[in-house]
Amino acid sequence: MSEVLSLNVAVERRNALREQGKTLVFTNGHFDLLHVGHLDYMEKARALGDVLFVGMNGDSSTRRLKGVGRPIVPAVERARLLAALRPVDGVIIFETGTADGLIRALLPEIYVKGGDYADRPLPERRTVEMYGGQIALIDYLPDHSTSDLIQRIKAL
Repeated sequence: MSEVLSLNVAVERRNALREQGKTLVFTNGHFDLLHVGHLDYMEKARALGDVLFVGMNGDSSTRRLKGVGRPIVPAVERARLLAALRPVDGVIIFETGTADGLIRALLPEIYVKGGDYADRPLPERRTVEMYGGQIALIDYLPDHSTSDLIQRIKAL
């Protein structure tokens, strides 16, 4: 089972992975109301390399980006749930608007985001391209989003 990591510990582990010649895959998001779509996404991301680290927006970051009432699940609980997923090797909570700082610190070989970024700007693209990393876009499992889940719950 993986764990929630401080950025310093994540960087130490990343350096050890590099020395071992292992490929680090990194993704990030809010992961509020964890569902099977998230698991599917993590499985696909993890299949791209040896280790998967997940950056997770903290409470203030999620509130700022998603609006009033979000997150529904507090950061420490979301991080613990993510860390319990088999494909995830480590979770790092962050409070900035993008994962740019985490990417600069970890320099993952592969940065993964959802396929919805094929049609919109990816804020971290420039950083990943500057150090020679790869970007992989993974299609979401159809009809499995947190926003859809919230709407279904509200309709009950």
